[in-house]
Amino acid sequence: MIEMKVMGIALDTRTGSPIVVLHDTENRKAIPIWLGSAEASAIIRKIENLTVSRPMTHDLIVQIIEKMDYTLDRIEIVDVEDETYYANIVIVDKEGKEREIDARPSDAIAVAIRVEAPIFVSPKVLSTGSVSTDSAKDEQESEEFKEFIQNVNPSDFAKMLKDFPQSDQ
Repeated sequence: MIEMKVMGIALDTRTGSPIVVLHDTENRKAIPIWLGSAEASAIIRKIENLTVSRPMTHDLIVQIIEKMDYTLDRIEIVDVEDETYYANIVIVDKEGKEREIDARPSDAIAVAIRVEAPIFVSPKVLSTGSVSTDSAKDEQESEEFKEFIQNVNPSDFAKMLKDFPQSDQ
């Protein structure tokens, strides 16, 4: 699992729908997840530290978790299928036993940021739904690899293999 952070909320220019954008800790990959306006509003309220007089739904969920003597440990965005993301909210009791609760990623993110719980994304989701955010770094690595390939000789592999232990097969 790869840890990601909330980069912010954006609007889909085609549909006007809100999107939460997650990015990895190196700012190299980002995942856009479309969400409803209520979830977007809940995320924005937390990001901007806006308070309301009564608990909103995601605040209520956090209160229920805490009143039941659980800790919100993390959320995991575990799958994507037909452009639908799947997530789990992972809570832990006092004895350390974990329980996973199926959730929409938008709700899971809105809950997680309220208690600063980490957000993890599976490699499958990252490979399916992410976009590169550091094209300069990607291009540099690509050029370095091309240069390496152009300058490698078969004799380099012979030298490298000589240093490996030989098998008795």
